[in-house]
Amino acid sequence: MPDQNMIADDIEFLTTLRRDLHAYPELGFEEFRTSEIVARLMEEAGLSVDRGLGGTGVVATLQVGNGTRSIGLRADMDALAMPEVAERPYKSTVPGKMHACGHDGHTTLLIGAARHLAKTRNFSGTVHFIFQPAEEGRGGARRMVEEGLFERFPCDAVYGLHNMPGLDPDEMAVVEGPQLASSDSWKLTFHGTGTHGAKPHLGRDPITAAGTFLASLQTIVGRVVDPLEPAVVSACSVQAGDPKALNVIPDIVEIGGTARAYSPRVRDQLEEEIGRLARGTAEMFGIVAKYEFIRRIPPVINEPDATARALKAARSVFGAKTRTSFPPSTAGDDFSFFAQEAPGCYVWLGNGPAVDGALHHNTAYDFNDAAIAHGVAFWTTLVEQELAAPET
Repeated sequence: MPDQNMIADDIEFLTTLRRDLHAYPELGFEEFRTSEIVARLMEEAGLSVDRGLGGTGVVATLQVGNGTRSIGLRADMDALAMPEVAERPYKSTVPGKMHACGHDGHTTLLIGAARHLAKTRNFSGTVHFIFQPAEEGRGGARRMVEEGLFERFPCDAVYGLHNMPGLDPDEMAVVEGPQLASSDSWKLTFHGTGTHGAKPHLGRDPITAAGTFLASLQTIVGRVVDPLEPAVVSACSVQAGDPKALNVIPDIVEIGGTARAYSPRVRDQLEEEIGRLARGTAEMFGIVAKYEFIRRIPPVINEPDATARALKAARSVFGAKTRTSFPPSTAGDDFSFFAQEAPGCYVWLGNGPAVDGALHHNTAYDFNDAAIAHGVAFWTTLVEQELAAPET
């Protein structure tokens, strides 16, 4: 177990740091100030620091003893392009940007764990503290992997942590299997022949085709995908015509949306079935469909052995308040790219009740500083247990 008194001694510093990061949010691949702070603190703690992977990514490495096992701990650093409306002393100072998902807290927890482990050195092996840019849909994890993260910093296992409103700050959920869904986008354009709105027989109407497609879209989940396999298909954008020309049937309709699944098989099925429906609808109306499925983020699926190790650490810190059953989320997280390179586990740290209904990606959201000590204790316990020094 980590030295709880030593962690407690660092809480004031970490709380101030977390609030500073909150006040100066940066979007994906723009985390220049944040990564500078991370690198400086890691160097001051005596870790080896590498910068530049993924542009603004930082990897800090701590090697102790002669243990051969190596693990990676990941924290995301980026904020979201949205305004902060809640009034607090450390409210975002950057218009239109805020830490609405708690990544300021994630960064702080990993810094706290690295500082603690660098002082106590109560393990034998190598820890790579991975501070990742651009988790919020901009592809930071994928870029780090493509630029050689795991070739330069090999890991026998990799772990991620995310705050979760609704769980108490002294609670953690560690669950084997699917945790987050794949997050993919799709785009569809129906190409018809525009004409006068009073003479539809002289053209090929893409709007009616689009209506038929949209009305049929949910049959993919409702009648094609196995009902025991979760899936989501949503149309989120429709662009057609001109509201200033209400007597004109346009040439094209553009539709776009998202698709989510927990298994590679269902992910493939969604790609195929959306396209099949689009082409079939176009054929029925005598028009042309142009379809594109953009694979963005694979599902996060916790590997059994890595999950067992994380669960052991969680139980050491949280005891009976460790949950082994918790519903997966249909949100996505590009930690999945890391977990494709090494056995991975992604855990949920309680963030307390959703104050005034504020959940992730809400303009009033905030990371709960009461969770800092628990999160640091979990990370340090995981390292000390997984890279246990041999008894002498």
